Amino acid sequence: MTRRPSTDEAVGLLKSELGSERRALDDLVTEDLWRAFLRFGRRLFDVPDAPDADGLLFQYGTHAFDGPPTFALDLTRQFEVSDSDGDHDHYVQVHCELRYGLAPALEALGSFDSWFFHDAGDDLEEWAQGLTGRAAWATIHRLKPTEIRVYQEWV
Repeated sequence: MTRRPSTDEAVGLLKSELGSERRALDDLVTEDLWRAFLRFGRRLFDVPDAPDADGLLFQYGTHAFDGPPTFALDLTRQFEVSDSDGDHDHYVQVHCELRYGLAPALEALGSFDSWFFHDAGDDLEEWAQGLTGRAAWATIHRLKPTEIRVYQEWV
């Protein structure tokens, strides 16, 4: 049986996928980053045997994080973490956050989010195709982010 990586390895594995595009991170467009995130999303991790313990989140919108408003696409992987008794303790989220600045076409997209959970019986490829079939994808898929942040947080 193949060993599933622990969630502690997730950030490194995501960065590895981003690096496998064979170009500098600053040269990648949204579509390149999305493909890398999906490769990361196909990998199964060692998570508790609980509903929604391993999920992917695709979300975008205009936000004022730490300065003027900017449009951001946040590709997130969320893992449940259990305590020593097997009960829910917290979640760990691994983010690949793409920021674009603000343009009228981006601001017009509004905000959107969609979840996928590995244990829900849905197909990851169908979920991904549904997202890239959205009108917003035509606006953002060829854009080069002005900033790419990969980080992990507890929630």
